[in-house]
Amino acid sequence: MHNINVDLVIKLINEQFPEWSDLDISAVKFSGNDNRTFHLGDHMSVRLPCAASYATQVEKELRWLPILAKDLSLPISTPLAKGNPSEEYPWSWSINKWLEGETLSLKKINDLNQFARDLGTFLIKLQSIDASGGPLAGKHNFYRGGPISVYDEETRDAIDNNKDSFNEQCLKEIWELALDSKWDSDPVWVHGDIAPGNILVKDGKLCAVIDFGILGVGDPSCDAAMAWTFFDDHSRKIFKNVLNMNEGTWNRARGWAVWKALITYNGNKNSNKAIADESYNIIKIIMDDYESEKTKK
Repeated sequence: MHNINVDLVIKLINEQFPEWSDLDISAVKFSGNDNRTFHLGDHMSVRLPCAASYATQVEKELRWLPILAKDLSLPISTPLAKGNPSEEYPWSWSINKWLEGETLSLKKINDLNQFARDLGTFLIKLQSIDASGGPLAGKHNFYRGGPISVYDEETRDAIDNNKDSFNEQCLKEIWELALDSKWDSDPVWVHGDIAPGNILVKDGKLCAVIDFGILGVGDPSCDAAMAWTFFDDHSRKIFKNVLNMNEGTWNRARGWAVWKALITYNGNKNSNKAIADESYNIIKIIMDDYESEKTKK
């Protein structure tokens, strides 16, 4: 859906929440892929799913985020109200509390090692919250927390399509190791998209985690993919130690990282050089780290 803009949000607010119709509405600079986000006054945001496949996220967030927020050490997205479908917009949408902070980037971090500790600590706390009754990983959250094997064919195709650019044998080893183990404990909460765009920093430190649209319960390995997409060698080790992951879970985490980087590279190498180059570099980091670990064994 392409016509999600300020005019639409003004209409929806006027129709469904007239008490807020005098507040300024403007687009958020970094809005994300699954939803379009808008400022509503100084203290709220409006979030509208941009496709039917994301529309079920609204109900899930409304139900579970207030429960999770009570036990987490950092602020997370807080739903304030649910908007209904209208003639102009076909899905449910939400109004959330605005969280202060800037989107994460390396330049905005004072101490990468401390950031690795803080993010790892947040994830451990999330995983410790009672997950009984939570939404089991599946189609609704693109299988985050579920078996990575659902992406087996896609990953092998991407490896095959790019064997001139990368060490095919190394990538196959990494992928097969990821498939080789399963989460055999009780399901735990997973954010599902722990990535810079969903992490806020203030004064050089982690201050909030947002966008829980693909929240689910299952295997926490998917939430550790940022180990290779953001951290350097030393902070990656700190992140791993805080998360206290066994070898199998760490292998699956690396699998999630390589799957995403490979399909992103494969899909953009002929059309978007900047995205392709970023994915290429991530794949190289993953392979170098894997080879380095192998030589130590």
